[in-house]
Amino acid sequence: MKFPHKTTPAEGEAIEIADGILWLRLPLPMKLDHVNVYALADGDGWCIVDTGFYSKRMVATWEKILSGPLGGKPVTRVLVTHHHPDHVGMAGWFQREHGAELVTTRTAWLFARMLLLDNQQTSPPETIAFYQSAGMDPAIIEERRTQKPFNYADIVHPMPLGFKRIQQGDTITIGTRIFDVHIGNGHAPEHATLWSQSDDIVIAGDQIIPGISSNIGVYATEPDADPVQGWLEACEHLQTLAHGDHFVLPGHKLPFTGLPARMRQLIENHHHALERLYDHLKTPSTAAECFPPLFKRTIGPAEYGLALVESIAHVNHLYQQGKITRTRNDAGAWVYEQA
Repeated sequence: MKFPHKTTPAEGEAIEIADGILWLRLPLPMKLDHVNVYALADGDGWCIVDTGFYSKRMVATWEKILSGPLGGKPVTRVLVTHHHPDHVGMAGWFQREHGAELVTTRTAWLFARMLLLDNQQTSPPETIAFYQSAGMDPAIIEERRTQKPFNYADIVHPMPLGFKRIQQGDTITIGTRIFDVHIGNGHAPEHATLWSQSDDIVIAGDQIIPGISSNIGVYATEPDADPVQGWLEACEHLQTLAHGDHFVLPGHKLPFTGLPARMRQLIENHHHALERLYDHLKTPSTAAECFPPLFKRTIGPAEYGLALVESIAHVNHLYQQGKITRTRNDAGAWVYEQA
């Protein structure tokens, strides 16, 4: 893998990384402290791919970008790769304030609209029960029981009705390029990736990231889900499309070449993690006790939530394949062990 651009754009600025494509980087208030977004020349205006969180700071940043790197030309379309707030947060602002058309997958739009309505002051009983079933530390459960939970609407602008759907097998024209749409899964349901027919550009969102593996999590909304299966199937499909000349524009980290090698890594990393997890489950364990084989490092408080939902995803996968069994312990947690 190679990284042609090791200098990243400053907030409010842009780097042209291909003809008619600007790379912008927006800050995030978390350990993964940025998200990449892209502006593609699109006729008399721009098509923005992903948007960052919604906040007063991001409104000011985007206004700076619009008058600066985008040269005052309008944003006519916003293409959202998936529903996570760092990618869709400002989409509704562009729709409402700039009249931009929203382009995304149906599942991404439905999830975003649904989550915007789910505004909670405390964690609901179903979420607490889900934490207990995963074997979360009781002290952390009590802390989360009383804390105001993360609300999607805090960092995602309200989204007006109406969007243009893209799905597997579609093509979409942006400026002079025609992109094939290929759908990923696992990190987010029906995650869109765009593959240029003419010049080897791949806009990958969070489906393909260098250096880190996208979080694959299970939540109280669908506690028995198996996103690991969806992830592996998607990676195996995208691997058949990959060649060495592809220039990948990811949702985080640096744009890169060497896509075939990265696809092999993404697939092999999860197979190896599943093998380590299966071996670990010679000893009965809750999902919260499965961090060592999956992550091979100490998980701190800032990473605990994402680590837990990823651990649940991996034990769910082995359980649904019939490789492990599960029973409830007295604390209400599922305890897994080799079948």
